Amino acid sequence: MRVTRNSIKMRTIICFAITLICVCILDTILSHNVEDELSTTHGFAHKCSFEQIYCYDDVQLPKPTVGLLYPRASETREVNSLDGVWELVRGNASDPLQGIREKWFGRSLRSTGREIIKVPVPASYNDLTVDQELRDHVGTVWYERHFFVPSSWNMSGTRTWIRFGSIHYACIAWINGQRAVKHSFGHLPFEVEIGRLVKYGQENRITIMVDNRLSNSTIPQGAVINESSDNGSVAVQTFTFDFFNYAGIHRSVQLYTTPAKYIKDIELKTQVNKQMGRIDYRLWIGNEQEQDVSKYINVKLLDRDRNVVTHQLNRNYHNGTLLIPNVKPWWPYLMHPEPGYMYTLEFQLMAENDLLLDSYQLPVGIRSLNWDNNSIYINGQPIYLRGFGKHEDSDIRGKGLDNALLTRDFSLLKWVGANAYRTSHYPYSEESMEFADEHGIMIIDECASVNTDLFQPELLQNHMSYLEQLIHRDRNHASVIAWSIANEPRTQKPEAKDYFGKLANYTRSIAQGRPLTAASNVDKPIKCMMSAFLDIIGFNRYNSWYHNPGRTDMIINPMFEEALSWRQLHQKPVIVFEYGADTLEGYHTLPTFIWSEEYQTTMLSKHFQAFDKLRKLKWFIGEFVWNFADFKTEQTYTRVGGNKKGVFTRNRQPKYSAYLLRQRYHMLASKLNNASLPTDLFNYIIDFGL
Repeated sequence: MRVTRNSIKMRTIICFAITLICVCILDTILSHNVEDELSTTHGFAHKCSFEQIYCYDDVQLPKPTVGLLYPRASETREVNSLDGVWELVRGNASDPLQGIREKWFGRSLRSTGREIIKVPVPASYNDLTVDQELRDHVGTVWYERHFFVPSSWNMSGTRTWIRFGSIHYACIAWINGQRAVKHSFGHLPFEVEIGRLVKYGQENRITIMVDNRLSNSTIPQGAVINESSDNGSVAVQTFTFDFFNYAGIHRSVQLYTTPAKYIKDIELKTQVNKQMGRIDYRLWIGNEQEQDVSKYINVKLLDRDRNVVTHQLNRNYHNGTLLIPNVKPWWPYLMHPEPGYMYTLEFQLMAENDLLLDSYQLPVGIRSLNWDNNSIYINGQPIYLRGFGKHEDSDIRGKGLDNALLTRDFSLLKWVGANAYRTSHYPYSEESMEFADEHGIMIIDECASVNTDLFQPELLQNHMSYLEQLIHRDRNHASVIAWSIANEPRTQKPEAKDYFGKLANYTRSIAQGRPLTAASNVDKPIKCMMSAFLDIIGFNRYNSWYHNPGRTDMIINPMFEEALSWRQLHQKPVIVFEYGADTLEGYHTLPTFIWSEEYQTTMLSKHFQAFDKLRKLKWFIGEFVWNFADFKTEQTYTRVGGNKKGVFTRNRQPKYSAYLLRQRYHMLASKLNNASLPTDLFNYIIDFGL
């Protein structure tokens, strides 16, 4: 009998289900009080009805995040990067916490006697070497590097911070052997003040333990099981999501300074009314309890040419409003001749004697965002989303930040005529969000909840915290038009109703003027226990691939009817977030055959017909191809070198379907927004006048 990774997953799920059923039967036999029996699940005390599997009465709302402004140098701030080559030690897979017990953080990693690997940061560590054990490692790895902190930073009134753009997943960082910070979520930033831990003008050591293990309560979920191998028992990380579980220090590590009294956080809300723009701002001031001087805030709005557009002196420095006559609104790509217009908002915290205390500049796009039961509106205009699902994925670097790749990706997005993408299935880098702002690409901003199952209270706690940190990070980006709270959760389960009801109600309370959405994949809309709580309905459907593979004559009607069913059930705007077919680059067949480039092109064309029928109904507002580019997955017999549904290859070259999609997206922009067509959209064929 052949044992596969999928069969291992299935056994794990079946074992859990059998255990749950047995517990329920035993409870009935012994006549135990159900409320007492379930009152201590995962440390959450609660009272539960008989019908409920989990209760969430005692799930605590997350504490609001304050701080974490992106590091930017100014007259009062300095930034030093710790990106570069670090040293890495792979932990013992059978004893992941060995390094904690032996206090590797208290000495150089070289003194542990373990193999030292030189690795770049930022990057995933998995594909950097030819070592299979490192690629497939389950457990902890340890990073280390030495660095200097300038003596000039050791002066009265200067605070020193370290900020991590993203580490996967749980991690602990030590500075000179002293614990500095701990964080649990991948894809999101965190920081800590380290002035008490560093030696100024001398060499310092930073040590970071990174743990890539996933469990039923992590975001995303997974489970580690032990399996027998030729070399004894080994830990195997199981999960159900369809992308490679890259790990490591994925984004930049930066040292930066602030003054003692400093601008700690900024929240912006913008509106456009005809020719008048409006920015409402709110500031948090660090170390504000020391009220030894009176202060005011000096606010300047600069245009692209760095000219001052408007200026304000505000003694109520916690909040204020700027009005901008003849504003240049932020518009999506191909909706306006000048898309993605970004101003720079400068805040200067001043003492009463006009002494500059702190200065921070923040890019801002000024636009209005509204929605109703039929559409989403930017500056009062309905939008139609032409886009993709994407991944942060590339050869060798994995999920590591790569500005060259970002440049290529956004060039391709504009070449193909897209105006949007979903950050499937996790938050993308802060740098990519700024690219989206500047290029006018709209973002459906998704948290890392993918294939959510086993809806425990501890999971809900983490899910809420994750969304809170995501929304706090991205709330000031004009490109973000919606929050996606999950991808393909198991919402056919009855317990999903209470879970997503609680989650959606909390997220809506902090949504910063954006609608909520998610991607469902239930076989019938009526079975989804989540979508009733959303503002925008989104679904994934692979007609002619997972459903009726090879049958391109079974696309138009099923797609139309399913979207119509979602609309009739919820009376809200509808988006198709995923549709597509795996395609092997260079494989051609006539007539079309599954996996060929011709098949992918035919499949797209059939979907276009369904989408045009839906567009006439005025509540269908978007089509997202899966995927922008090929990407790596776990090893499985259903994936040959990864997921090949991209219209671009993994190294960002077009497949045959990319040219058809380009014609579709640019023609839509021309019809809906009167955009000019590229001169090379169609090749010359014949002059019928001759």
